[in-house]
Amino acid sequence: MRVAAIDCGTNSLRLLVADVDRDTGRLSDVDRRMEIVRLGEGVDATGRLADAPLARTMRVLRAYRQIIEEAATSAVRMVATSATRDAANAADFTAGVRGILAVEPEVLSGEEEALLSFTGATAELAGAAAGPYLVTDIGGGSTEFVLGDPGSVTAAVSVNIGCVRMTERHLHGDPPEAGQIAAARADIGAALDVVAGAIPVAAARTLVGLAGSVTTVAALALGLDSYQADRIHHSRVSAAEVRVVTAGLLAQTRAERARLGVMHPGRVDVIGGGALVLTSIMDRFGFADVLVSEHDILDGLAWSLAGGGPVTAAAGR
Repeated sequence: MRVAAIDCGTNSLRLLVADVDRDTGRLSDVDRRMEIVRLGEGVDATGRLADAPLARTMRVLRAYRQIIEEAATSAVRMVATSATRDAANAADFTAGVRGILAVEPEVLSGEEEALLSFTGATAELAGAAAGPYLVTDIGGGSTEFVLGDPGSVTAAVSVNIGCVRMTERHLHGDPPEAGQIAAARADIGAALDVVAGAIPVAAARTLVGLAGSVTTVAALALGLDSYQADRIHHSRVSAAEVRVVTAGLLAQTRAERARLGVMHPGRVDVIGGGALVLTSIMDRFGFADVLVSEHDILDGLAWSLAGGGPVTAAAGR
């Protein structure tokens, strides 16, 4: 079954066209794309989606529509996450999407987002890494945490500590000042208190990290000269390596970060915030390393279109 999944987050707009075979449990990419549209620009301060980010998003969606049509997909699902959950004018976004794709975008709750991310990240991990897994998806506006094993989730929570939100709230300097970094750490720490109260993190045997902040940190830790998804996918990065990379990013100017070969131009200004979230998670919960995954909510959406996906939530969660 050929399907198309679109994920519109606070920072990026991503498309996956994939062939899904539930009988064999295989998901094969046909096309996977990502554009930085920064839809959530300013939402944390204003509570509204601004005109320019909306226009950027719709322009990319029109290009994605052409790819979907040419691929002859049998089903399309689009979801939107943190920025549109928080925006008072989310209806403007919904109307624009409906006009371009002729599908209704689903504004996910944090819990729904977490479950789909868990599905995408863990569908292929059985036997490859020890469970239970704590899957952490560091987005632009929020970070999702899900604890479970392939096929079953026991706890999930979403907190507002994404890379864009941390940058807009705190990391204003170029490079950020010590006081700004300390304020961001305190903000992240308060959110991790919520996580600790909602999820028995100590039960997790493997930390799985998703999304662009994590994969970019991994690329830097691996010493790559350019972004190589096949090298990054399922690499393991130690907590010590994450600390070193994070410190380096926070000490660099925007121009210095832009010269890094692995850096997507749209992540230059927010990668320090994302890296700080990752290192704070590892330090707070005592993980020695993180298993990095290129598969995430897009893959979870593709599985859902092919028959519901391989993950179910535990009763009473």
